[in-house]
Amino acid sequence: MDIVRSPISTLNHIYEISGVEVGQHFYWQIGGFQVHGQVLITSWVVIAVLLGSATIAVRDPQTIPTGGQNFVEYILEFFRDLTRTQIGEEEYGPWVPFIGTMFLFIFVSNWSGALLPWGILKLPQGELAAPTNDINTTVALALLTSVAYFYAGLTKKGLGYFGKYIQPTPILLPINILEDFTKPLSLSFRLFGNILADELVVAVLVSPVPLIVPIPVMFLGLFTSGIQALIFATLAAAYIGESMEGHH
Repeated sequence: MDIVRSPISTLNHIYEISGVEVGQHFYWQIGGFQVHGQVLITSWVVIAVLLGSATIAVRDPQTIPTGGQNFVEYILEFFRDLTRTQIGEEEYGPWVPFIGTMFLFIFVSNWSGALLPWGILKLPQGELAAPTNDINTTVALALLTSVAYFYAGLTKKGLGYFGKYIQPTPILLPINILEDFTKPLSLSFRLFGNILADELVVAVLVSPVPLIVPIPVMFLGLFTSGIQALIFATLAAAYIGESMEGHH
């Protein structure tokens, strides 16, 4: 009986661990699902900022760009270069919007946690913070990336895409399958861990030394937030390029 109970006990422990949460959350009931309301609120704010900025930037385009249009075109060129470098000259075009959207959403989300005074707005439970401070957001972004590179590979190669799992030898089949699980895991936990750690460090330092020490740490947090957005976008583009080129 002990041998039978052992796996069941292990599964129960895993289920209990999956319910562990960091801090308190403000829950909304939507249909039959319970969602983190504070994450949706801050995500909508970030999306509104991005949509508003894009609308203002392109409302009156000029043949000879000036001011804000120059800045927007510079950002677009940066996304093109990033995507072209990772995916390749022939295939990169359709993926520029996806990679650019990923970068901008993560970048603005990270910076919103460092710059906006979310603490002023009080909730019945929990508190507002950067959307990327929640593991559900980073997992969703990582899963979107996984869907994107599977779609890219299947669109380019059809069912022949799955041949990469037995290359260079069928013995590596389990490892190659495991790789597709570790990619979204590493993407999501890297982003979540860095953003959560940065906000916790600032919160801890603000209490004993409210002005002098936190400011340099906050500037460092802004820098690392931008780096995390760049890393996520670069890896997403690299995975998409790898899926279309074959196993490396």
